[in-house]
Amino acid sequence: MLVNRDKPDSADVAASVRTIIETHGLLAGELDAVPEDGSPETNGAELIAVLGGDGTMLSQTRRCASLGLPMLGVNIGKVGFTAEFDVESLSDQAASLFGGGAPLPLREVAILEIAVNGEAVGLAMNECVVTAGPPFRMIELSLRIDGEPGPTVAGDGMIVSTPVGSTAYTLSAGGPILSPSVYAMAITPIAAHSLSFRPIVVPGESVVELRVGRVNRDGPGCEGGTAVVLDGRVAKLLNAGDVVRVRRHATSARFVTNAGASYWSTLIRKLHWAVQPLERKPSGDGGLS
Repeated sequence: MLVNRDKPDSADVAASVRTIIETHGLLAGELDAVPEDGSPETNGAELIAVLGGDGTMLSQTRRCASLGLPMLGVNIGKVGFTAEFDVESLSDQAASLFGGGAPLPLREVAILEIAVNGEAVGLAMNECVVTAGPPFRMIELSLRIDGEPGPTVAGDGMIVSTPVGSTAYTLSAGGPILSPSVYAMAITPIAAHSLSFRPIVVPGESVVELRVGRVNRDGPGCEGGTAVVLDGRVAKLLNAGDVVRVRRHATSARFVTNAGASYWSTLIRKLHWAVQPLERKPSGDGGLS
């Protein structure tokens, strides 16, 4: 069990989850959900429970990717897309999850591998972003998909997203929501200086390349510049002429799914998918209230 102790109520939630696991199975160990500084010791564990928010779930999945173990997320954050369970739903399903009788309900989740000029720079589970960076002038990127030249676009950058990441930065930038069962990647521009560049979806086996044209460099009062960012972490500063290559990693993560909540119901309940505007009625003074 990996616990993000920076989350409010983490101690109480950890105590409850600890009791649930020990009632139906064996707790192999309890560790802090620390930054990705190497895989933790498993002590014979067959499942890794992660207590935190979606960000904790993603960071710990990257941390544990080489272990090949299923990941179960208990949400102590805000949304809970990848951390699908709360204490109540975990307790309700504990016998089947920890009892060892039936196969676990698993969802295969894509991991992206990113290289710059052929050199690996890291993994991402949500998205790879080439971002303008300080001093925040427009940059220029040329897109290539499976070796086929695509458009060159000026703007604030580009996002290449997994289906899981389609409800994160990509969503905020106007990209499509992809079902987590879809084998695909979404490519979404960030504030493109064009009316005709729209987000696109490509097959999951595609190789996406972004050649960097104009870049930002740090200057007085600014640190950094144009960079490739993986799941919110700066992986490498970029120079003009660099090529960022994004492809699906050979290994996928496996998330335990909550049988009591579908993906679409979560969109409605937590992201308020297609919620109608609030009705406003005339007030007594002729205005709206």
